[in-house]
Amino acid sequence: MGARSVGTGTRTVAELVQERWDDHRPGLWCEGRALTHHEVAAGAAARAALFAELLSPRAEPHIGVLLDNTPEFPLWLGAAALAGAAVAGINPTRRGPELARDILHTECRVLITERTHLPLLDGLELPGVRVLVTDTQAYEDLLAPYADARPEPGPATPRSRYLLYFTSGSTGAPKAAICSQGRLAAAGRSLAGHFGVRADDVHYVCMPMFHGNAVIADWAPALTAGAGVALRRRFSASAFLPDVRAYGATYFTYVGRAVQYILQTPARADDRDNPLRTGFGTEAGAVDAAAFEERFGVRLVEGYGSSEGGAAIQWSPGTPKGATGRAAPGDDLAVLDPLTRAECPAAVFGPDGLLLNGHEAIGELVNRGPNPFEGYWRNPAADAARGRGGWYWTGDLFYRDADGFLYFAGRTDDRLRVDSENLAAAVIENILARYEGADAVAVYAVPDPVAGDQVMAAVAGTFDPLAFEAFLDAQPDLGTKMAPRFVRVLDRMPVTATNKIHRARLRREGFRCADPVWWRPVGEAGCAGYRPLSGADVEGLVERYRARGREELLLR
Repeated sequence: MGARSVGTGTRTVAELVQERWDDHRPGLWCEGRALTHHEVAAGAAARAALFAELLSPRAEPHIGVLLDNTPEFPLWLGAAALAGAAVAGINPTRRGPELARDILHTECRVLITERTHLPLLDGLELPGVRVLVTDTQAYEDLLAPYADARPEPGPATPRSRYLLYFTSGSTGAPKAAICSQGRLAAAGRSLAGHFGVRADDVHYVCMPMFHGNAVIADWAPALTAGAGVALRRRFSASAFLPDVRAYGATYFTYVGRAVQYILQTPARADDRDNPLRTGFGTEAGAVDAAAFEERFGVRLVEGYGSSEGGAAIQWSPGTPKGATGRAAPGDDLAVLDPLTRAECPAAVFGPDGLLLNGHEAIGELVNRGPNPFEGYWRNPAADAARGRGGWYWTGDLFYRDADGFLYFAGRTDDRLRVDSENLAAAVIENILARYEGADAVAVYAVPDPVAGDQVMAAVAGTFDPLAFEAFLDAQPDLGTKMAPRFVRVLDRMPVTATNKIHRARLRREGFRCADPVWWRPVGEAGCAGYRPLSGADVEGLVERYRARGREELLLR
């Protein structure tokens, strides 16, 4: 995600950390604790020295970080930069074997965590992994010998592997996308320039730092400009405005669901009394973005950037309602039919603004020019799929109007994005297949009325809602975002001519189908489990999509 497409720069993140050594201004705040830029650089140097002692010479220099947004997260980001190491952000919503797989796949020999997350590691087989628990005396004792360390030039180069951040694929486990020090430093410089970030700014980091959103789009530009960083351990809508005022925050990043939660807090007459200049993110939607600006006096800048760095779309003044923007400078973006590789025709809109020719205008967004995609960790098949034919295939669906503005339309494969979490349908299917009444299971995305997706499952066989609810509660590897919102119950799964599950048909029919559908309404008081989806429920849902300008997504 970025203001423009960036390649591997000539600077390193390590150099940016070193530059803060002589800066004694306040630079990092979290939960009543404040550190100067100098103290952050010194803390990073101490941790880099500790890591060098702990790492075996034969091991990959990878650090797993399983933390909330505490000061330890940016301190270890700085440490990894100085040590020429890579940070793998470990997602605490993952569970059981899937969580262990993420740690072991990225070959993390050191895992940084805190006491609140230790129960997630109970019973996991993590051979060769040294676990450091930050909020303990043992951890402080380990760091003590390195208190005088300085951020000296280390082994880092612009091409040094720096981030391994997970992005879901259409089948199997998440892939770990690679980001080098040079690319992150270049992204930080690009965003700082685009938004005019100054040294006296404060960036509010309320999105989880194990995601690229917070590190690439919030922390990196602050580091580049010498701006301060204020952390919120976990996102809180009610704490958003008090935090912004307390820290004097001028910039933040978001995902659409967070914006909706903030707008749901009670409005006050003084909401516009805040220091924010800009919010930068994705999936807020035109309706919520306008409501946010009206209420808080802050413009939200929507952006699109492939997580892997292969394509970016840049908003600019004059971007039509609902559009993301045009291709960023240097990108040769096209909307292509993935089978024929031919360009899709321009979108045609009706008087009400609805897309009339989605069946031919919607295609996959492809960057046909040079791009900074750096591959996935130990996944050559995924590398080849992403870069087939010498072009970068984003895996995202778009359509383009006659003026070249691009509109996001979904995803090409079986990925789901729920509350800003990327999920793989196959992983959820493997869990739901254990349900005793299921002869066959298919999991797929239906659009969320506000942003992203919701999980829908089709179950062929017998279905008991109470038993299914109990089954879900008993699954140790079912992540917190994976439980289906809708369950379609059918006698037999629809199949294609080659006897594969007809996923396209299931997605197209969604929850408006002839078969019984059970659902769990979002936020409905007293509804602890699944209940039948009625005709009135469907009408109410469609009205919610219409109010948010997302009804056309139900028609794909």
